[in-house]
Amino acid sequence: MAATGYRVVHLTAYHYAAPVSLSHHVLHLLPRPCAWQQVKDARIEVDPPATRRIDREDVFGNPEVRLSFEAAHTELRVMSHLYLRVDERPWAARGDHGPPWDTVQAALRLEGDAPLEPRQFRFESPMVRVKHLLSGYAAPSFPPGRPLLAAVADLVSRIHADFSYDPAATQVGTSVLDVLAQRRGVCQDFAHLAIGCLRSLGLAARYVSGYLRTDPPAGQPRLVGADASHAWFAVWCPGHGWVEFDPTNDCEADQRHLLLAWGRDFGDVSPLRGVIQGSAGHSLSVQVTVTPDE
Repeated sequence: MAATGYRVVHLTAYHYAAPVSLSHHVLHLLPRPCAWQQVKDARIEVDPPATRRIDREDVFGNPEVRLSFEAAHTELRVMSHLYLRVDERPWAARGDHGPPWDTVQAALRLEGDAPLEPRQFRFESPMVRVKHLLSGYAAPSFPPGRPLLAAVADLVSRIHADFSYDPAATQVGTSVLDVLAQRRGVCQDFAHLAIGCLRSLGLAARYVSGYLRTDPPAGQPRLVGADASHAWFAVWCPGHGWVEFDPTNDCEADQRHLLLAWGRDFGDVSPLRGVIQGSAGHSLSVQVTVTPDE
């Protein structure tokens, strides 16, 4: 299948209740190139202009932009413009489910022979705990000897069946154990839950942020600004590398999934975070438009 082109516009607007005299922000809004994704255009527009801008890579190799504003302002608009070409993921054509999951678990132990890079994604991170409750939930999908990717696909299907998508149920800081208890959440929660389950079994899993192509109902135009950021996860599998799954939609990541960044959890790759000085409150609006290049 030929690569699919996408144009993405992502607008974040802050409106402050009082002038902000100083602010610093970290952005993960520029996509990383990879074997299945070519970045043809990626730029960020900021209003008001930043006093200082630093473009760099973070510890995981993601493009990162740091902005400082040292003049008083009552609003901030950050708009990214992207043009990507997305191909099929390389593992999609392999047609096998990898080695037994418990063999992979053994390889990832300290005395195992797994590479160093996936090992950092075995352990707890600030937003993903390693708990017996999580390994207990995952256990029915992981009987001894089951191929890793088949087991992960089963876990993803169970999360999709057992949990309801409910934007009002959680906040950015809601814990994975709270999500497990209430069985509701959003894509970020379901990605964190799957990652917590896999790490609790001694496997390596990382958080992936990006966008998802959604199609309007038949006969209706695509709405501007109606899309949103999306989240899914990847599991490390020998012979395949990192294989991405989307528990919100019960599928492997494919050409509809546009990758921005990966890390241990959402906190590593938040699209925009920062600190401000001088305002007692603010309102926030986010608009995302993902348009396939027909």
